[in-house]
Amino acid sequence: MENEHLSSSTIFPLGNKVEANFTGDAYLQMIFTDPAPLNTAIGNVTFAPGARNNWHAHQAGQVLLVTGGKGWYQEEGQPARLLQTGDVVNIPASVRHWHGATKDSWFVHLAMTPGPTDWFEAVHDEWYAEL
Repeated sequence: MENEHLSSSTIFPLGNKVEANFTGDAYLQMIFTDPAPLNTAIGNVTFAPGARNNWHAHQAGQVLLVTGGKGWYQEEGQPARLLQTGDVVNIPASVRHWHGATKDSWFVHLAMTPGPTDWFEAVHDEWYAEL
């Protein structure tokens, strides 16, 4: 697998395995949760190859900072976009989307998420396999 060294994450600890709202092995380490001064949570998310989250939307939007590997980001109704180390994704409020690793690479990003997240259905295996 590509980027196997990312299996222990990058700068931050790997964190705990996330079960709900994810397909495959994904791990979350919360980095920042204080309401002041920014009122945004920051989490380090590490995806094993093939892992991804369900379709979801953030009521106040989200920013992803890719720190390692290769992954996908897709907004509903748009083609999937390949993400690599150094990419930044600014996700508008209430836009349905998903993100996760490619089939053959680990993927790590920081997620800056103010406010609640609404979770929806999983990304279908058959559709994901075609990427």
